[in-house]
Amino acid sequence: MSRLDLVIFGATGFTGKNTVIECARIAKRRPGLTWGIAGRSQSKLDAVLKEASKKTGDDLSSIPVVLADVKDDCSLQAMCERAKVLVNCCGPYRLYGEPVVRAAVHCHTHYVDVSGEPAFLELMQLRYDSEARAAGVYVISACGFDSIPNDMGVIFLEQNFEGTLNSVESYISTYLPPEYQKAARSGVIHYGTWESIIHAVTNKKELSPIRKQLFADRMPTFEPVPPKRSLHKQGSRWCIPFPGSDASIVYRTQRQLYTTEGKRPVQFRVYLKMPSLLALMLVAFSGVIVYLFTCTSFTRKWLLNYPKLFSFGMVTKDEIKEEVMENTHFTMELRGLGWDGGADVENTPPNKKMVAKVTGTNPGYGATVVALLYSALTILDEKDKMPKPGGVMTTGYAFRNTELIKRLHENNLKFEITEK
Repeated sequence: MSRLDLVIFGATGFTGKNTVIECARIAKRRPGLTWGIAGRSQSKLDAVLKEASKKTGDDLSSIPVVLADVKDDCSLQAMCERAKVLVNCCGPYRLYGEPVVRAAVHCHTHYVDVSGEPAFLELMQLRYDSEARAAGVYVISACGFDSIPNDMGVIFLEQNFEGTLNSVESYISTYLPPEYQKAARSGVIHYGTWESIIHAVTNKKELSPIRKQLFADRMPTFEPVPPKRSLHKQGSRWCIPFPGSDASIVYRTQRQLYTTEGKRPVQFRVYLKMPSLLALMLVAFSGVIVYLFTCTSFTRKWLLNYPKLFSFGMVTKDEIKEEVMENTHFTMELRGLGWDGGADVENTPPNKKMVAKVTGTNPGYGATVVALLYSALTILDEKDKMPKPGGVMTTGYAFRNTELIKRLHENNLKFEITEK
């Protein structure tokens, strides 16, 4: 039996259903693309195809359905043997990701996901990089909002810098027009994303021993080191450090480029930009509460059982309203500092600035699934431009020489240079 180009695993979850709908839309523009969906329940998978058929206007009843369960290794291997690239939407990845990665590598199947959990990401590199290289397959996580915009954004900025880029400070902001804010009170973050955040924070303490094994040798210090800003203003808005996975993923990309190519690594900081000091303080307070409550299993259950309470109503177990998702806009402003071509990098201060912006809509479930699917398609189409022979790697390292940024730009995830 010939392999399908893509199989979407976890297709009945919230992110999975959005991925199925977007894949159906892409398939219209890409004749010959073969794809299927996978999960535990035949009836739920059939229901997903019916829902996607209604939303796209296409009859998807002939799309192959594969039954697979993360607790059944044989079913995972059978699923991976059906796919050239496995698109894994089954999270939290800390709980459910490793058996799928293991099956994909064993079956010589390329793998992508949207994990934003650093402990999982780096553990997979530690455990499976050598096996993936030997199998000649690519295992590439964090192909969604975490962390395509920032990881590929740094690559994009560097490709346009025409000199030596020393550091990047990224500022993340979102905007929902006032007329949709009432609808947003029913929730803007799905419970599955919340669950992944809780597990990522809970398992943060595992990062240190993983990194000691994964990065045994320290990189040298490159000057100047960008400041570590705490609460500060950027323009008229207030900003604080963003605690997501972006910084760790950009670091892995830059470290890999330094290790394999001797390229001077770009130093990276990332911040959350809020419209007012009050809004920022509410977000910061919520973050502190989440951190404190993840410290014990008893209080962690409260976070998981009462997400609306601890997220100030932002998290929902129901469907997020489409008008809210489709009108939530995001911007990542990447402010680069370095030297013009020919400058004395070692003995002169940076003399060049450049700003790139990555913009889009529906960051968690629209831009994310677009980035995820085009990452998978890039593996299918442009393996000859990716690092050989394969392995567990970041998007920035894997896709830096491909057309992925161009593809995303053409599909409403815009990469632009705004200031030189």
